[in-house]
Order: sequence, then C-alpha cells, then structure tokens
Amino acid sequence: MPTTQSRLLVAELAEALTPRLDSIASTMSQLTYENIDFYRSMVVGPEDLHASMRLNVSYVLKHLTDHTSATVDLVGPTETGRKRALQNAPLPEVLRAYRLGFRHLWEQLLDAAREAGGEAPGALLDAASHIWELADDYSTALTDAYRETCAERMVETDRRRSALVSELIDGPSLSSDTVWEVARMLDFPFQGRFLVVAAEVPTSGEPPLPGLDRRLRALDVGHAWRAQPGSEIGVLSCPPRQSVEEVLDAVRAVATSRVGVSPLYERLDQTSRALRYAQVAEQSLTADSAAVRQLDDTPLTELVMNNLETTQRAVQRILGGVLSLPEEDRTTLLATARGWLEAHGSAAEAGRRLFCHQNTVRYRMHRLEEFLRGPLDDPKIIAELSMALDAVGTFPMLLESNQPHTQPPSPRSA
Repeated sequence: MPTTQSRLLVAELAEALTPRLDSIASTMSQLTYENIDFYRSMVVGPEDLHASMRLNVSYVLKHLTDHTSATVDLVGPTETGRKRALQNAPLPEVLRAYRLGFRHLWEQLLDAAREAGGEAPGALLDAASHIWELADDYSTALTDAYRETCAERMVETDRRRSALVSELIDGPSLSSDTVWEVARMLDFPFQGRFLVVAAEVPTSGEPPLPGLDRRLRALDVGHAWRAQPGSEIGVLSCPPRQSVEEVLDAVRAVATSRVGVSPLYERLDQTSRALRYAQVAEQSLTADSAAVRQLDDTPLTELVMNNLETTQRAVQRILGGVLSLPEEDRTTLLATARGWLEAHGSAAEAGRRLFCHQNTVRYRMHRLEEFLRGPLDDPKIIAELSMALDAVGTFPMLLESNQPHTQPPSPRSA
C-alpha cells in the first residue's frame, strides 16, 4: 500500500479516537496505578497523572491526524519529564508508565482499525514502525528533560548549600538565616559531631577529593561544601557512633592535594573557629603533597594559630642555633629532646625508646644544652624547650622559616 494512502487511513483512525481522549487517558492512568508500585504512593496524584496522560495522547493523536506532518511536537513529554523530576519520581518508573501508555494507545488504534475494516488494519501495520519511532522520540524527550531538570536542581541545591556553608564559616548577616535555620536546611543537627575539611585545589584544576561523596554516603556522613579560590571547604556531620578515624580514612583514600581537618566540634556555631584549625593544618603540610592532617584542639595549638609570628620569634629565640644546624644534626637533636622529655628526663628510658645507648642520649642532650639559653636543670629552660618542640611538632612550617647559615652560630659558653 502506498505510504501516502497508509498515512491517510491512520489519520482517520487517530481522528476517530480523538473524542475518546479522556477515556483513553483514564484507562492509561488506571493501568499505571495497577502495574507500577511507585505511582501507588500517590506522589503523583490522580489528577496530575490523568492530565499528563491526556496531554501526551493529544499530541500523539494530533501528529497522526496530520498525515502531512514531518515533525514531532515534543512539548508533552518534555513537560512531563520536567514535572516528574521536580517530584523526585524515579526515571525508570516514569518511562515504564510511558511504555504502558503507548501500548494501550496502540491497542486502541488496532481496535479502531479492525472496526473500520477494509485496508485500515494493513495501513496501521504499515505505520507501526513510525508509531513506535514516535514512542522512542517521546521517551528520549522525556528522559532529556528529566535529566536536564535534575542537573538544574543539583546546581541550585549546590549553590544554596554553598551559601549556607558560607554563613556557617563567615557568620550570618543581619538579613540571613540563623544557625538553627541553616542546620535545618542542610539537614544537620545544630548540636552533634562535626568536622571541617579544607582541601587545596591542585594547580591542574582536578577536584581535590574525587569520589569522597560516595564514601561519605556509605558512612552516613552528611556534608556540604563551598568552593573558593584555591580551596574547597566542607562541613561534615558525623553520626553519633561513627568513628572519626573511618571518616579520615575516607578522606585520605581520595586526597590528591594537601587537606587539613579540624578537631571534632559539637555545635555548628563553632564552624568558623574549626575552619581556622583546618586551614592551618592544610598549610602546615609540605607543598605539592597529597596528605591529610588533623590538628588537636589544645591550648598550645590555639595559642600558636592566633599568633603565629610571635611563636616563630619565640621558637627562633629558643631553638635558633639548633634549627640552623645541618638537617641531619638538627633532626637527631630534636628527636632526642622529644624522647628525653617524654621519658621525664630519664636517659635510660629515652635510650630504650630511641633505640640507642643512654650515654648517647646524654651526649646529645649535653650538646643540645649548649644551644639553649640555660642549663637543663633549670625548670624555665625545660618549659621553653617543651613549648618550642610542641610548636614545631604541630606546625612543621616553623622549621622552614629558619634558613641554615653557612656556619651555625656558636653555642652559648658553658
């Protein structure tokens, strides 16, 4: 049968079904509710579903009725795809409803062709491939609109969550939400267990923590992020019994640059303070390294963070001569001093910890003493040494600020 004649006969069948549009849409809705569990949840209400079915069938019948039409109007599936995405309807279920609807429409066209008799059934079969291509076009348009809407929502959500993180970090303005409201919108508790992560953005432009989202979801850790020049800042909400070490392991597993993590804190209104810890922890790592560091919340850590320049000067005054030694000598003396202090001044215990003889510990401590501002039997000198060692241990960049001289300064006279 010539194509033009087939299209004319199919157009007559479509025109015959047009007055039954509401009935066809109602049956499609009923089939959807009967066969697809999601729709029985009533997220998509009966009136909404009927209207969507009616809209789509009307466009299909309109296209088939116009036998000269070479284009397909995809307004119906596009509108349906956007609406279902906004309703969080699962895409596979929406497409399944479409397939059920098209199958029912095909059955109605087939019944109409049989009733018309003559060449109508043959004409419909000739047009079958075109009709099912039309179904594919509709499904593709629906899928594209659904995914586009989801992407738009994700961007909007990310922007909103980023703005909320900014309020946590910078503090709410007079016109912004309170911390309680921010917590509610982020789906965080106001009081809980939180961490701030500061991740340096690599110069390559690659994400600093690729795949972290999936790992945090597996740990049931809520998170929200703000991107800023050179870094990404995240606030993590840990479940009550979630091990912090597991969260840190998840961060370590994906880190591609320097990453600092704050100490655990309990109230969201403490986020700006926690961010400072995370930023200092990140900056204390070796440049161009891929590592994660978490600072402890100690009085010394807070003191150093609040006045780094003063701490640098103090460390220089206390350990300046030692820090100017060649790296191997400097490292040995500082490690021995730490071991000696941890052993409460016992050379024998320090030797066991450092795997060397106690006389070696005594020799090294005597040599270190020559660079200090007094003898090691002076409690003030021990206190200064302990503070300086804790400072450079917590903030290794304090060592980098002291460049070695060609000749180390002379130790103090005995």
